[in-house]
This record gives sequence, C-alpha cells and structure tokens, in this order.
Amino acid sequence: MHTSQKGLDLIKSFEGLRLSAYKDVAGVVTIGYGTTSGVKMGDTITKERAEELLREDVARFEAQVQRLVKVPLTQGQHDALVSFVYNLGPGNLSNSTLLRLLNSGDYNGAAAQFDRWTKAGGKTLAGLVRRRAAERALFEGMT
Repeated sequence: MHTSQKGLDLIKSFEGLRLSAYKDVAGVVTIGYGTTSGVKMGDTITKERAEELLREDVARFEAQVQRLVKVPLTQGQHDALVSFVYNLGPGNLSNSTLLRLLNSGDYNGAAAQFDRWTKAGGKTLAGLVRRRAAERALFEGMT
C-alpha cells in the first residue's frame, strides 16, 4: 500500500517546507519537509527537490510500516501510521503499545495511543498534540 495524497498532505502540513537546512526542536539538522538523512547546516534545496526527498522518505517509512504491522489496514490507517513514523521514526513504533495493540487486532485501543506521543524534550508541544489528533482522526476514518 502506498500513502495517499491525503496522507502526503497531512505530513506536509505538519512538517512545513524549509528550503534551507535548520535545526528542529530536537536539534536535528533538517531540510525540506522534514528530511534529516544526510542533511548538514548550510544545505539548500529547491521546492522540487523537497518533493523528491519527501517521496523518498515516505517510501522508506511505508516499508517500515508494512514490515511492522501484521494486520490489515485501511488507507487512512496506513497513512496515519506513515505520518507517525515519518515524525517519530520506526524504532518508536516498533516498541510501542500502539503497535502491540494494533497487531493484536485492537484497532480502537491502538487509535487511543496516538494521544500519548505529544512530547519532545520532555515537554508537551501544541504542534504534536495537533498532529497526533489529525493522525488519530485519519486512522479512525474521521477525515
């Protein structure tokens, strides 16, 4: 399964677009729509390159979701999980109660777990609260 335009738009809306490298709230050097791999301070890209990097990153994270999830997913559930992994990395999903509940068939329990992933540096961030709410709504088929 591939991420739909709705899923890509969700990722883009929360990541934002920056054409020059910067350090994110966790101090990670980032560019484009949240790309971190191989990025160093001083790098610049075009909007077209940012779109390419987004699609490369999404493809990598789609593969991780497919590897980790053992139950059938709707398009919205898939898109929500790809956005989650795009933001937090596959390691966080692989060790999560969200994944354990999902793989046991408890879709409602898994959906409720999105709300727990709203902190960075030990602080609740409003942007993460909004992102997790949007991912949960997508996962639950509400959008």
